[in-house]
Amino acid sequence: MSLPSLLLQTSLPWGLTPDVLVVFAIVALALGLFVTELIPIDLTAILVMVLLMVLEPWTQISPKEGISGFASTATITVLAMLILSTGISRTGVVQKIGNLMADFAGDDPMRQLAATVGIAGPTSGFINNTPVVAILVPVISDLAHEGKTSPSKLLMPLSFASMFGGMLTLIGTSTNILASDVAARLAEDPQYAGLNLHAFSMFEFTQLGIIVLVVGSIYLMTVGYWLLPERVLAEEDYVEEYDLEEFLTEVVVQEESPIVGHTVEEAGEASDLDFDILQIRRDGEEFIEPLDTKTIREGDLLKVRTDRETLEELIETDGLSLTGTLSDEELEQAEEEQNLVEIIIPARSKLVGESLASSTFRDRYNVNVLAFRSRGAVIRERMDQVPIRVGDTLLVQATSGTIDRLSQNRDFIVAHEPEDPDYRTGKIPHAVGIIAGVIGFAALPDPFGLNIVVSALAGVVAMVFTGVLKPNEIYDSVDWNVIFLLAGVIPLGIALEQTGAAELIGNTVASTADFLPVIGVLWVFYTVTALLTNVVSNNASVVLMIPVAVEAAQKVGANAFAFVLAVTFAASTAFMTPVGYQTNLFVYGPGGYKFSDFVRVGGPLQFLLSIVTTLGIAFFWGLRPPA
Repeated sequence: MSLPSLLLQTSLPWGLTPDVLVVFAIVALALGLFVTELIPIDLTAILVMVLLMVLEPWTQISPKEGISGFASTATITVLAMLILSTGISRTGVVQKIGNLMADFAGDDPMRQLAATVGIAGPTSGFINNTPVVAILVPVISDLAHEGKTSPSKLLMPLSFASMFGGMLTLIGTSTNILASDVAARLAEDPQYAGLNLHAFSMFEFTQLGIIVLVVGSIYLMTVGYWLLPERVLAEEDYVEEYDLEEFLTEVVVQEESPIVGHTVEEAGEASDLDFDILQIRRDGEEFIEPLDTKTIREGDLLKVRTDRETLEELIETDGLSLTGTLSDEELEQAEEEQNLVEIIIPARSKLVGESLASSTFRDRYNVNVLAFRSRGAVIRERMDQVPIRVGDTLLVQATSGTIDRLSQNRDFIVAHEPEDPDYRTGKIPHAVGIIAGVIGFAALPDPFGLNIVVSALAGVVAMVFTGVLKPNEIYDSVDWNVIFLLAGVIPLGIALEQTGAAELIGNTVASTADFLPVIGVLWVFYTVTALLTNVVSNNASVVLMIPVAVEAAQKVGANAFAFVLAVTFAASTAFMTPVGYQTNLFVYGPGGYKFSDFVRVGGPLQFLLSIVTTLGIAFFWGLRPPA
């Protein structure tokens, strides 16, 4: 025990010590920030790292241990796998598979669902599941609209199936890689000697992963399909979906209007009213982009986004006359004109934390933002000042060429496939061969096999040498917020172990063995982890719960590795909220879902898989330590 702890030691109840209280306080702060999103998750992770080191007398985390997450094999492996996943996406191979499955599905809703699950599940076992969903959102959205099916019926199953598939192999998700690293570190601790702890092999839990994938897929195609609402119309009427009838209209500029002779930018800056000029029609010619420098003339027909009250003020003060509201067909012109499309903000986007105004969004990307959906709520008024969050979906109006450019920008996920995709299809054999090599060498037994971190890094080098990726694309391929999250939570897990906090919680949970069988305690750990991962990061859940699970297993005389697997599987089952897993955020907006939709569809699935997984672990690995 540290000197400050000895000096401050008091008769604290339940075996608490000042060290444990300090660590619990940091955990509570981290969880609170993860849930509320007051600051980005990567900044939260850095804050946790700093607090652990500053409070070293209590947390027992030295500066070396505090930054150990950056040197962790889990962090480096995840970094390499993100780069490899980008290489695969650059070739367009996943999109090609998706398009082939779309041809198979046609306009039959059940075939479309089978195609969605059939692509996302198995693919996510070999490519990190987060980029798989990012790649497939536009493919599945187009499949739904072309087949006259509501995207709401397919996009949530896309996210859920990717989570199932992530449990097929070690590299399916960063959660598995981190869990393997934590288990390997605990195995080196003398106090856990003889507990059968070890790092995961490539196909360590594939047999159970297949069962989870099959059971989950059957649920999505039966009960889940029945529970899923049709929030988005199959006809893709964005005006109706975003309830924009009251916000889109046409006005004519009168002779006496004070905005005559001024540019669009000047007209906007001179007014305190919330409106956007989307298009100008003059003498049969339409001006689309860029508009800011275009001078307004008498008789111009302006397409305007604003609410009814503001429109009345514009008519009264700016010399405009109303011609009528706009329909979706009037807004979505031919290819050479303007189109409506949804774009999703991923975690890696530079726009996260910015607003449309502070990011100069319209000028930078030559698009008009008509509305955006954030956490299920549609925002149409004063949009320029609203902070942009991960998973927000913007409804934008742009030309086909601009949409194609947006689809190549890693700041966005465009919810429709580009008309002129720029894939390196000639590199598909190289990319597929490299991924197969990474998996194959990592799966080989010693002395022929390679550690997964070595195999993955070798794959990165191979992708550059073969031209699948360009050298400058390596750094853009990494979701740095994920890397900083891993680096921040890893020392938090070490603090839980070294201060005795994990032992205290483990003893408490282990007390349930007084009235529950061992399999019941295992189910409790699965359930607690699953509930936790629905509100915080899946990686944070693994780091916090695995040390606790090992302690509890040791106390009840159970197979510690079985408890590690329960936590690992549970951490990838964030079905009940849209914020527990990045892939849920990717489909939240395009699917038009409400928060309650995830509870209604994901709740029964969460319970079903808790039973299936717990029984599967007991069957394959046993509940008692191996002899």
